[in-house]
Amino acid sequence: MKEIILLKCGELVLKGQNRSSFEDAMIKNARRRLEPLGKFHIWKSQSTVFVEPLTEGIRMEEAVERLQTVFGIAALCPALVIPKDWQAICAAAPGYLESDLLAARTFKVNAKRSDKSFPMKSPEICRELGGLLLSKFPHLKVDVEDPDVLVTVEIREKGAYLHKRQLPGAGGIPVGTGGKAALLLSGGIDSPVAGYMMAKRGLELIAVHFASPPYTSDRARQKVISLGEKLLPYIGRLRLFIVPFTELQEQLRDRCPEEYFTLLMRRAMMRIAESIALREGCSGLITGESLGQVASQTIQALGVTDCVTELPVLRPAIGMDKSEIVAIARKIDTFETSILPYEDCCTVFTPRHPRTRPKGDEVARVEAEAGIPPEALREAAEAAELLVLSPRYQRS
Repeated sequence: MKEIILLKCGELVLKGQNRSSFEDAMIKNARRRLEPLGKFHIWKSQSTVFVEPLTEGIRMEEAVERLQTVFGIAALCPALVIPKDWQAICAAAPGYLESDLLAARTFKVNAKRSDKSFPMKSPEICRELGGLLLSKFPHLKVDVEDPDVLVTVEIREKGAYLHKRQLPGAGGIPVGTGGKAALLLSGGIDSPVAGYMMAKRGLELIAVHFASPPYTSDRARQKVISLGEKLLPYIGRLRLFIVPFTELQEQLRDRCPEEYFTLLMRRAMMRIAESIALREGCSGLITGESLGQVASQTIQALGVTDCVTELPVLRPAIGMDKSEIVAIARKIDTFETSILPYEDCCTVFTPRHPRTRPKGDEVARVEAEAGIPPEALREAAEAAELLVLSPRYQRS
């Protein structure tokens, strides 16, 4: 008998006539995520996706861990495949469940009989298998409300499946089903979280980072690459554009009043990011801004930066406080990298008293007086270095 993994699709079952395309995208992403482990046969039936290992010696624990990062999977269960015969189920169950039941005090048996031709109904399956397990493990008690181990038997068309735990999946919808957007990736805590959150809603990502050497170091650059790599289990390959920003920052520092520097810098960044995004076929920009977190993130300041782009700007963390953002950063393992003490360009030339309630017309006037030509922004976008981050990191 063989162990496989059952995937539960959650939100995808609500997609109506488009459901099949979402499921197919999720299966494609799951297959790509499992590819380094060996060969798998993946198919779908009756609202469940089945993942069967074909290569001998595959570590199922690692396969489960990899699948837990695939968006679209709400839950997953390692399960034993058993012939659809009651005697075979009774013979296999005690051995398969032994390690979990010996460590438990309570259990419950749950049955799902999708194949109505099976001679026993669900209540009878629960009663008979529960009695068998009590006779084999007399220390156990039945708890139908909150059992230590929930034993589930699924009777389906191609066989019976026995599993003892349901593990949480990444949820959301599959990457690539919601379009494509450009993430403005800094070296901070917030932007990787924003990218993760929008990938969870089906967006394929590219990333744009602004570097200002010698004010920012090679270690700061490597930090951003590491953050991009931390996102790979969730998003797959990532095209990371590193924009040379030193000259533009120095010009803005020298030509504009100090209190407007951050605003004009952000407007320049949005224009450059939009230029790269359009070239890459993106339909939006993503930032990690949270309302009121810093002076440049007031509602007035956000409005002043948004108005220079035609693409929509998505800010999934806009209503979150720092502790909520940090909790997600820890979950996706970006937090420790984000707090490494290497400055990014947003902390270069920070004004002492930034403008917090700017008006669009006055910012446009100051920007015009600074005289940064549009050609300089286009040149910066075209000069961006492209790194393709994948399980096999390579430079393009």
